[in-house]
Amino acid sequence: MPFFGEVFSSDITNKPVLDPKGEDLGKVRDLIVVKGDPLPKVSALIVERKKKRYHIPWASLSLFNKKIISASIFKGDLLPYEENDEDLLVNRDLLDRQIVDANGAKVVRVNDVKLEGYNSEAVLLAVDVGMRGLLRRLGIERGSEEFLGFFKTSLSHNLISWNYIQTLRPKLDQIALTVPRQMLADLHPADIADIISQVSREEGAHLMKDLDVETAAETLSELKPEMQADIINAMDTEKAADIIEEMPPDEAADIIGDLPSEKAKELLENIEKEDAEDIQELLGHEEGTAGGLMTNDYIAYPPDLTVEEATQRFRTDARHVETIFYIYIVDQDEKLMGVTSLRELLLAGADCLMADIMETNVKSVAPGDDEMAVAEIVSKYNVLAIPVVDENGYMHGIVTVDDIIDVLLPPSAKKKRRKV
Repeated sequence: MPFFGEVFSSDITNKPVLDPKGEDLGKVRDLIVVKGDPLPKVSALIVERKKKRYHIPWASLSLFNKKIISASIFKGDLLPYEENDEDLLVNRDLLDRQIVDANGAKVVRVNDVKLEGYNSEAVLLAVDVGMRGLLRRLGIERGSEEFLGFFKTSLSHNLISWNYIQTLRPKLDQIALTVPRQMLADLHPADIADIISQVSREEGAHLMKDLDVETAAETLSELKPEMQADIINAMDTEKAADIIEEMPPDEAADIIGDLPSEKAKELLENIEKEDAEDIQELLGHEEGTAGGLMTNDYIAYPPDLTVEEATQRFRTDARHVETIFYIYIVDQDEKLMGVTSLRELLLAGADCLMADIMETNVKSVAPGDDEMAVAEIVSKYNVLAIPVVDENGYMHGIVTVDDIIDVLLPPSAKKKRRKV
């Protein structure tokens, strides 16, 4: 049984492995890791001798610590090692890889790997993502500690347990922090989006698929437009369709408009018919117009509805609408008649009709109006949302103040919607 203490991969890399007579078998270049219980374990060392690499099984080691490594075999017993992608190698596959630190909502880099003895084996205990790990690899950890000691400070340990690490790809060449579903759901969608923004498209899609649909939709809304499309394009159609369905139709249209035509068509065929129709209607409007900005997700009631009836209906309808600033009053043909605020609804008597509390002098814009003209009207009349009404008086949607903010952002940050 090899003697084993706490060791980092950098402690043993390039150290010689000695045979029973004390002769050099080669220098350690890497460690092969296999699945173990409860933690991954080292199955063999890879050593290099005269520019050739050899494989030394763990069972053939007699001593293993940061000061000395020895084996029970001789040079003639060394087995050649042929590199392949199926093995998980500590130095090749783990060092310098990015992992997700959920506590800090950021992506960090693996600077070193901590090993520890468990029974008669060496297991991967943690990864070091801090400055200490980087300095250790450079061979200046002790000197740095002594230097910092003069200033009465020290290097902190920043280790992430292997229990929180999972592979992201079948060949085990990339890793990420495993975040329990509940822990991930507890993060703000903006924090999850920050994490996803720092990893590849495939890794982002992997993290998204483990989120519940509601959280995934909110997270997707926080991502930049180009990344939204990349993530959805990398996901399987069923999951992507569920997420798109959960989003407000205008945001869903923005994303679908950025997808390849085939993927967009596939998604539209896999979501609810009513949702698909709402999205397709929005996609029919030109970019840079009120129609291109608007959402058709709003609340509208008939004029002869009582306040009590409207209030009861509102309790149900409001659950399915993202942003509610006003209630619009429309006739049976969906022609706009007036608007009322939630304040007026709450203050009015239960028997009042919606027609009695509506404001009929409604400021509106046409579907083809330029987006900057819409922004000016919203600013001039200090409204939080403005209805989009065609020349015949039919209401098509609303442009909200957050849509206007999007108009005023730099071009690179704007959401663009194209026809599908």
